[in-house]
Amino acid sequence: MLAKVEYRGVQKYIKVPQMEENFDFLQFLQAVTDKFSLQAQLDEGVLSLTDTSGTEVDADAFDELIKSGIQSFKIGCIQYPVSNLDICLVDEEMQSSVLSDLSVSPVPLPGTPVSRPDTPGSPASSVSSDSTIILPSTKNRKRGLRDLDRDEARQKVEAALRSNPKGEEIFKEYNKMKMLSDSTRRQMVNILIADMTESYGRIPPTSVRTTYALGIVTLFPYLQDPYSKNGYEHYYDPEANTGYLAWRLKTVQRNSFDGSNRLSRPDLQDSPTTYRESLLTGQQLFAEECSEALSVIRYSTDHSVVKEKMRATFDHRQKLVHDHDATSSVLDVFPRFLDVPGLIDQDFSMMFGDEVSGKFLAKWPSFFKQKVIKECQSLPHNQYVEELLAALDPEAENDFGWDSHISALLLLLHLLPPTSRGHKRTAKISSAQAAHHLVRFLKEGASLTTFLEKVDTRQPFLLCIGEQKKKTQRFFIIVDQKPIPSNAQTTVAAFDELFKAHYVFSLSYDEALTSFYTFIQTTVYNIDVGKAKETPRVKELRARLLREC
Repeated sequence: MLAKVEYRGVQKYIKVPQMEENFDFLQFLQAVTDKFSLQAQLDEGVLSLTDTSGTEVDADAFDELIKSGIQSFKIGCIQYPVSNLDICLVDEEMQSSVLSDLSVSPVPLPGTPVSRPDTPGSPASSVSSDSTIILPSTKNRKRGLRDLDRDEARQKVEAALRSNPKGEEIFKEYNKMKMLSDSTRRQMVNILIADMTESYGRIPPTSVRTTYALGIVTLFPYLQDPYSKNGYEHYYDPEANTGYLAWRLKTVQRNSFDGSNRLSRPDLQDSPTTYRESLLTGQQLFAEECSEALSVIRYSTDHSVVKEKMRATFDHRQKLVHDHDATSSVLDVFPRFLDVPGLIDQDFSMMFGDEVSGKFLAKWPSFFKQKVIKECQSLPHNQYVEELLAALDPEAENDFGWDSHISALLLLLHLLPPTSRGHKRTAKISSAQAAHHLVRFLKEGASLTTFLEKVDTRQPFLLCIGEQKKKTQRFFIIVDQKPIPSNAQTTVAAFDELFKAHYVFSLSYDEALTSFYTFIQTTVYNIDVGKAKETPRVKELRARLLREC
């Protein structure tokens, strides 16, 4: 049991000592004395305890009164009254009431007339108590949080923001833009974490963190993520203990964080490397039939026959790319990827179906491209972003920039930049540097063989060949230093094939491009929605781009 004591504007918790099953009266009074350094002000009588009626409480009655439900006491001194010190003892299962009309009266000396609190003109009636404390029980507090509904969560967040001088700036920006900039979002999170820790301590319960996250997206509905389970996981995900609120709270707790209290992470899929069976019911070949098909695939000059046999050996190929002990590369066993365009798209469609396969080409040019461009125009620019935006202007003279599709994709990468991901061994790189991991250009006439000899990365990237970046004639997907030809006629179609290559060959996303590719995966293709591990930044950007203006 704890008592929260205030003395001359200073509040401190004082534990009520307990010996075996009894609460110790003298040790408690000594604890109060020591906590506030009152010894110099007190005689040998030390502190004296009375109940709310002014009746003196002695050592014999102290334990019994507490156990019987008496929770509010007054502290005084026989000769030197401590007139502004109130103590409210709180049981773990019971919540005390505010004694706002009670004052602290000194315990009178024997033989001295007693001045009752309700006697007009008495010292006690002239001094109001401003230090009586309520300490809600832990169980009651948790139970109340579970009962909080959406409206109460909104009111909690709104009250916290309204009480802060910078809170009005947040409301003004949201009302004007129907979104929050990165700096404003950080300011909001800082305010709410300060409010949270002030009310619930440095380690607030999960229910409290969830309530604040719910309150944010209820108060600011355009900040909701339409693809997540509850819409607020980018602010706080109670299952993974991630999100902007969780991150800020960890920063606040860093010096005293106990790793043993860390919540276990859910088992989220790393989508490109997850084994997937064919959605189609076509016959798959095994054993000798599969070996015969591999021979046909390798030597046939009829591309339609090659594609048919590739469909029939899909399961065999998937087992190969997911076999970490396999000594042969999939491109060694299935070399026709290197000279028959369209095989990547065919395998991808067998995994997810034609509808999912066609989503990027259907949704990126007509919807997401312009949304990304608009989002970047409202953000602070640097030289790299200025060059990408300039490439979008058809009237601007730009002989060195990419076409509008690649430029827009690189702007998306700017919105979802690489992070260090907590790996000290890996230095954080810029968006411009990360772009080199995504797409590269080779001037027509240059040696492709020489170029490939210098490539030292396994993750696929798009190689564009032409006279200028914005006038590309040929495309290759580079995997294992080998060029896989694309029959794409546009850069957007070529990128579509690049993305699909991750799944066909079971390749993890390049670390610098993880957030970028995850956004494409879940938000555009709608693959593994709710299962893929997404950063709060990915969820926040999706909420921005998908909001209805």
